Parts: sequence; C-alpha cells; structure tokens
Amino acid sequence: MFLETELKSMEAALIKVSEAPIDHPPDVQVKLWTREVRELSYDLEDSIDRFMVRVGDGKPHSFKGFIDRSLHLLTRGRIQHSIGIDIKEIRSRIKDVSERRDRYKVDLVPSKPVGRSIDNLRLSALYRKATELVGAEEKSSDLVKRLMEGDKEASKQPVVLSIVGFGGLGKTTLANLVYEKIKGQFVCGAFVYVSHNPDVVKVFKNMLYQLDGDKYRDINQGTWSEEQLIWELRKFLLHKRYFIVIDDIWNTSVWETIQCSLMHNECGSIIIITTRNIDVAKQAGSVYQMEPLSLSDSTKLFCQIIFGSEDKCPPANLAEVAGKILQKCGGVPLAIITMASMLANKTGKEINTHSYWSHVYQSMGYGLDGSTNVKNMRRILSVSYYDLPSHLKTCLLYLSLYPEDYRIRTRGLIWKWIGEGFVHEEQGKSLYEVGKDYIEELVNTSMLEPVGIGHDGKTVSCRIHDMVLDLISFLSNEEHFLTKVGGQQPVSLDLPKKVRRLSLQISQEEEAKQLATMSFSHVRSLTVSTEVFQLTPKLSAFLVLRVLNLKKCNGVNNHHFKDICNMFQLRYLSLNAKFITEIPREIRNLQFLQVLDITNLGHKVKMTTIIHLRQLLRLCSRSGWSIKQLDGFGKLTSLQEVKGTITIESPSMLHDLGCLTNLRTLGINFRDWDESYEEPFIQCLSNLVSLKSMKIKGTMMSSLCSECDKLYPGPQQLCSIDMKSLSTKMDVITLLPV
Repeated sequence: MFLETELKSMEAALIKVSEAPIDHPPDVQVKLWTREVRELSYDLEDSIDRFMVRVGDGKPHSFKGFIDRSLHLLTRGRIQHSIGIDIKEIRSRIKDVSERRDRYKVDLVPSKPVGRSIDNLRLSALYRKATELVGAEEKSSDLVKRLMEGDKEASKQPVVLSIVGFGGLGKTTLANLVYEKIKGQFVCGAFVYVSHNPDVVKVFKNMLYQLDGDKYRDINQGTWSEEQLIWELRKFLLHKRYFIVIDDIWNTSVWETIQCSLMHNECGSIIIITTRNIDVAKQAGSVYQMEPLSLSDSTKLFCQIIFGSEDKCPPANLAEVAGKILQKCGGVPLAIITMASMLANKTGKEINTHSYWSHVYQSMGYGLDGSTNVKNMRRILSVSYYDLPSHLKTCLLYLSLYPEDYRIRTRGLIWKWIGEGFVHEEQGKSLYEVGKDYIEELVNTSMLEPVGIGHDGKTVSCRIHDMVLDLISFLSNEEHFLTKVGGQQPVSLDLPKKVRRLSLQISQEEEAKQLATMSFSHVRSLTVSTEVFQLTPKLSAFLVLRVLNLKKCNGVNNHHFKDICNMFQLRYLSLNAKFITEIPREIRNLQFLQVLDITNLGHKVKMTTIIHLRQLLRLCSRSGWSIKQLDGFGKLTSLQEVKGTITIESPSMLHDLGCLTNLRTLGINFRDWDESYEEPFIQCLSNLVSLKSMKIKGTMMSSLCSECDKLYPGPQQLCSIDMKSLSTKMDVITLLPV
C-alpha cells in the first residue's frame, strides 16, 4: 500500500512540475527533487526490465505506466527475491523523496491553464501561411530587380549579395523566394546550408550534386578532399551562368574557403549569402540589411496565423494585450509565428479570453537568463515549450541530438521515439501513427519547420530552427537529458554522474579522455558517429541500452554484433553492416527489439536468424532481398514496415508474405511473373488488411485483373500504389478497394 500511494503520487507530482507555467517556474529545490524522482524511476524500470528478460516476457512497453508495472512486480515475493534489487533500499529512496516533496511543497507548484486543443485540419496550413511572410513578396521583388539590373549586358562579373540580420528575421525565407523566382534564367543553381559549425566538404558535395545531379549522383560515395572539391567546382562553373545561395554563414574564414570554389567568370552569375555577422556580409559583397517587421506588418502576420486572414483584427477586449505581445516580439517573424501559433491552437473559448492572452504576455517576461538577443528569443520560444504536454516536451528535447540545419527524416525519428518509449499507445492507432501526430503537433506550434510534405499532407522531413535548437539544447543540459561528447562540443570533464542518453562524435584521443571516468551502466540510448570506432567504449559496458544507433559509424564487425546481441533490453538497433558477414544466432536474445535497421548488408549474408524477433515492427535491410533468404519470414507477425524491395522468386513465397497482416507498407519485385502467381498474390493481398502503400516492380501482369474480384477483405486502407507494369496499373487500381 505504501509503494502504491507514494509511487503514484510522485508520478502525478512529476507531471505537475513539468507543466508549471514559465511565469511561475519551480525553484531549484523542486527541480532537484524532480531530477531525483526521474532517476529513481529509470533505475526501477531498468531493474524490472532485467527481470522481464529472465522470465521471458518479451513484450515491449513505453515509459508511461511504469508505476503500475512496478507495483505489480514488486509486491510479488518470488519476484522481489529474483529481481536482484533491494526492496528495502527502494522503499528508503521512495520515502526520502516523498518527505522532501512535502518539505519543498512540490504539490503547490501552479498548473498551466487547461483546455489545450489542436485543430488537426490546420496542422500544415498554419506553416504554409507562416512562410508567406507579410512583406516578403515585395522585398523579394525589390531584390530581383536589384540583382538583374544591367542583365542585358553581354558579359559581367558575378553579383554577390549578402542578406544580413538577426536570427529569425526571415533571411532564409527571403533568399529562397528570390532563388525560386529567377533560378530558371540560369544554366545551373544550388541552395546550400552552411550552419554554425560547418562540414565544408559536405557543403561542397551538396553544391555539386544540386548543380548537376546526374554527373554527381555518386558524389557522396567517393572520398574527396576539400581542395579536390574546390577545383572540381571551379572547373564545373568555368563557363556557366550560375545562381548559388549559401545560407547561414557565421564567420569570415568559412566564407573565404567557399569563395575559393566559386569561379568569377563573366557570364552574369549571382551569389547570395545569408548571415548574422555583418563582417561576413561586408566582406562578401553588397549588403542587404534585414529589418524587423513594422508594427503594421507584424499585426498582419499575427492575425493571419490566429484568425486566418491578415485583415481580421483581434476583438476589442484583446487589442491592447495583442499589441503588447507584438511589441515584445520586436518584429521578429519567428517570434510572432511562435506566439501566434500557440494562441491559434487554443479552443474557441480560450482564444477570446483576455486572462489567457495576458498570461501569455506575462510569460514572455520570464527568460532563462540574461538579456542578449539570443536569450531574449529563448524566453519567447520557451513559452511554447512550456505549453507543450509532457510527452511532447520529451520528444522535442530528443531533437537536441541533431546538429544545426540538419534535415531530419520524420520516419526514422518516430521509430527512435518509439524505441525510447516516448510514444504512448492510443486506441485504434499504431505507435507509428501516434508518432506522426506528435510530429504534426510540434509543426503546428512552430517548434519544427517542415521541409518535405508527403502525399497525405503530413510532414516527411523537418528542420529545427537554430534558436529552437539553442533552447532545447540548453534545457537538455539543464535536465541531464542528453550528454554529447566530441564533435563541436567543448571538452569538459564536468559530466553527469548518471548518463542516460549519450551521443559520441569522437575523432581524437583528447575527446576520448572525457569518457575515462564515466560509467555506462545506466545509458539507455547511445548514438555513435565516428570514423575511429576503436576510440569508443566497449559495447559490453552498456548494460541497459534500449536505443543503439551506429548507422554513421564505420568499423562495426561480427564481434561487435555478438556483443550487441547481449543487450537484452534493446528496442532500436541501427548499424552500418558493411563489415558484417553473418547475423549471429544470438540475435534471438533481443526479444524486446522493435526496429532493426542494418544497411549495407552483403547480398550473400543469410538473414534467417531474425525470424525469432517476434516483437519486430520495422525491418530495414538491403533492397532486392529474397524471401528465400529468410526462411520463416511469415513468423514476424508484428511487422508493420519493411524498407526496401522484397524479391518474389516463386508463388509459394507469397504465403509467408500473406501472414504479415500488420504490414502498412510493402515493396515487392516479381522476378518471373506468370499465371501461377495470380491466385497466391490475390490471396496474399486479401490478408494484408493494414496495408496503406504498395510498390510493385516486375514483368507484365496482364492477366491479374481477372482475379481481382476474389480480393476479400483486402487492404481497405490502401491509398498509394506504385506499379512499374503500366499496362496493368489502371485496371488494378480500379478494382482494388482503395
């Protein structure tokens, strides 16, 4: 009874603290209490997971509800003895944090206003309107006129224009508008991102690929030095009229390096750079200073997002407080979009409540610290962060793992969230579908910027604005959520005692020294991106890993794979299998595994052993693999997604495929289609009731339509079909129950 009461009350207190409004933040003691409870919950869950492995319960679970599982197990005598933890110690720790909860008055932390609501129909629309920034069209037209002045001259030197201004003013948006308007008048063009800590080699490769995608389609596969890429760019641009935009340059040395690659011919080329640094702008060329929006334009943008039209004004009772909010936004479009999006996501009653709008305005006055421009923006952005529900806060903090200007593919991100246990189950939806909703909610609050939109109108790739990344990195460090070592991180020996999530980008021994005194026994998530794998700790040191990402890590071999197979609590595994010649039998130990992503796996490597992973939801492997190489494939009945194309070599292989009734996506290639495939294929499709998208390659299937009337119940949710046998395509689409 004691355990039940105390654990559940702590869980409720944690949620309440996480939802505290920014204008009434928890004090230091409450934050320390919160951190200790979180650590206790991690330790308790890890211990229970270890026991679950021993008793053979391979059903994965999310972090939510760990209290109920803990109570169920800790109150059973046999388990108390077997679980290998001291119940007295647990009771003592729980009692201690309980007493301090009362002492610190945690339960008196004020709650945020209730009634938060998301209008899912406007998830994508809000962003589209936000990008059409008020005044941007006029500015872009002026810039086009300025850039094309004297265009009729037969020859001229390249025009270099620098768009400079504070972060969030819309420099990138303006540059992109200009680029889209006139790029068709040039032989070739590119729009590349540089960022604060650039990988210049990667920037040059990206530039070459955009300039000529056919010629440089394999540019990322080769090993190029910086000097080689500079000469390749100069050679390519020698006699061409080009238009190149270089976005987000932070210092003059980077500009000088990039400038070396840009051939100053006399073909009338144009170069635009965007930067926050006025020295960079002046050195590059003609300067265009971005200014904040006027109060009039700020109001139009604000009203466009909240009320759907820039001509609609706030009601009379909100006009004054709206003016105060806009004044604090300072004409910065990002700040205006952030605040307006948050207000737009409220229910009808809240949006017209003066008290709520006043609460938002007052919240904007409580920053994290300091008064510089970046820290002021943190204050503004943190209002939207603290308005998020606790599960979305966790998902957003996880994005501090990514570097600046990184294009994040949402599919992979969602599966990582699932592996971490961040995605909560909802009735009638798969975990992946719930994760997609999380993405759209974060987009809707302008915390994520969509880059690519799928056929269903949902975000397929996104980017984090620099200032949002700055905010969540700050919060992540403060809460010991994620620890980064190497890369652009400064060398520090002041690391948390218990590291739960670790990102390693180690390339030299000096960085590796930071790990010498670190314990890895509590690390739940490990991401390694390094060319020097031997500098990283031994994988056997990680005892409770749930997420392991070695996809950008060279040097993983069979020995490492065997070590990985002893990580019994693993939910997510991604690795570069270039040097792996066999999948070990011990992989069956990974009974919690939900995602297996093994890229670059050789075509001769047998995959049969993975059929024992009965909780597997997603399988990513080489494209074109045959079911023949995976005997018993039909036993993976939990499977929802198979990335890549499966080769079907005989009608009997379709039986195994038809057993995967939870599949949502499917890509298949028929090596030799004939009439013997027709009935098995229709039967297979009849069983795949969850299928939403299908891609079929192969030889002609002209006789398939005669069997389509036997398709029952079939994939009722199918909304996307990609068929290479075009003569059959229309008939099949007509007959399928789409």
